[in-house]
Amino acid sequence: MTPAINSAKKANIAFTVHEYQHDPNSESYGEEAAAALGLNPAQVFKTLLVSLTGHKSQLGVAVIPVSHQLSLKAIAKAFGAKKAEMADPKVAERTTGYIVGGISPIGQKKALPTMIDSSAESQPQVNVSAGKRGLEIELSPHDLAKLTRASFATIVA
Repeated sequence: MTPAINSAKKANIAFTVHEYQHDPNSESYGEEAAAALGLNPAQVFKTLLVSLTGHKSQLGVAVIPVSHQLSLKAIAKAFGAKKAEMADPKVAERTTGYIVGGISPIGQKKALPTMIDSSAESQPQVNVSAGKRGLEIELSPHDLAKLTRASFATIVA
């Protein structure tokens, strides 16, 4: 069990875990997950960490569909920060306790402010990393928001 799965269990929410064979040569972890599990990419979300300037927290979490790119301008605005840029991968790993390609928005070592792209709200279920490459957790977008204390905003380009 990963911290993400343990957090979902502890919160007593409905979820499903999906496992697939991760290809270390894959260019996109999220798109690989969608293809391997036969899921619509609009229902598979990736977890990105951003460095924030002019915000009480130096880091924030963005959860967006794997088929989209993060808008740094939109995520900065959603957090009320002056500027956002992608966080250094080593900082992301150290802060979350997960490795890049397996960073889950759930059960991170340090609770960070989190934004989920508003497109998630139109999905009955979403899939995010369950805390390691080749492992996804499926749950309702509102349960994801509850577990991560997240807000919804339009944060894709």
